[in-house]
Amino acid sequence: MTNKHHDTGYKEVFSYPEFVQQLIEGFAPQEIAELMDFTTLKQHNGHYITPLFEEKLEDVVWSVEIIYPSSELDQPEQRQKIYLYILLEFQSRIDQTMPIRLMHYVACFYDHLLKSTSLTPSEGLPPVFPVVLYNGSRRWSAPQDIYTMIQPEPPSFLRAYQPHLRYYLIDEGAYSDAQLGLTPSPLSGMFSVENAGESWESLQRAVDRIVAIIQADPNKERLDRVITRWIKRHLSRLGVDIQLDQLNSLIEDKDMLAENLENLVKKERAEGIEQGIEQGYQKAQAEAEAEKQKLRDAMVLNMLQAGLPDSQVMSIAQITADELAAIKEQQTRH
Repeated sequence: MTNKHHDTGYKEVFSYPEFVQQLIEGFAPQEIAELMDFTTLKQHNGHYITPLFEEKLEDVVWSVEIIYPSSELDQPEQRQKIYLYILLEFQSRIDQTMPIRLMHYVACFYDHLLKSTSLTPSEGLPPVFPVVLYNGSRRWSAPQDIYTMIQPEPPSFLRAYQPHLRYYLIDEGAYSDAQLGLTPSPLSGMFSVENAGESWESLQRAVDRIVAIIQADPNKERLDRVITRWIKRHLSRLGVDIQLDQLNSLIEDKDMLAENLENLVKKERAEGIEQGIEQGYQKAQAEAEAEKQKLRDAMVLNMLQAGLPDSQVMSIAQITADELAAIKEQQTRH
């Protein structure tokens, strides 16, 4: 693969169990999240080289126990460990080969489990829930199941022999501010910051929101450290003109950050006003020029109707032969 993932800081963010829980509870299907006992979250090694793609994966792997009713009456609930395979897909181009990549990555992960743990093939393989987290500006359009890539669809007797692997997509940009507001978690606040792009006014609102979420959290000191490091990376990527080395805490330095963002908002508004004035001036100029041309064309037609020769008309109106021909043709069409 030639595409490089930029350092979004999410790799560090998802090394903390609370953010993994927020991702699943806030953005995965409810019926899946409700089964999970998040007190059992355990991080696993996701750093390995894939033979096919020859790249270090930008992924995070956690295990969690799920609890579900027994298939038999009067039996206690069943517990099973599953793996959350979270792929951070942060690149500008939408990868249409994602189902192939995910199938390969999951196969490599299973191979990794067999080689690095006491798990044996005869015991069976644990379930995996593959999640792709994407933050590109365009909405994700790649297939989500490798089976749908097999075209044309094979005849019925072959379908059972085709590969099936579906991943769950979380496309940050597909969520509106209103939707993110329904999930008042630090992670949803981070998504709002991402979605603000380079609109400083939207960014200011998003940062204010995330600071309020952190302040209301019982683990605000820990969250503050993690999110401050993340937001400094984000602002650095945007090229924001702020002394980031002075930003050590979103809570303690919120006034400094708010003042800097407010200055950017004022600058953005001033540039918008200036652009609006320039656009208005250009529009007025264009309208004046159109009116001037309209009057000139009317004068030319009046002179022609009065019987003046073309050479005299061109001299008086200061137009070329081609312009005179165009005026005549336009009059003929009307």
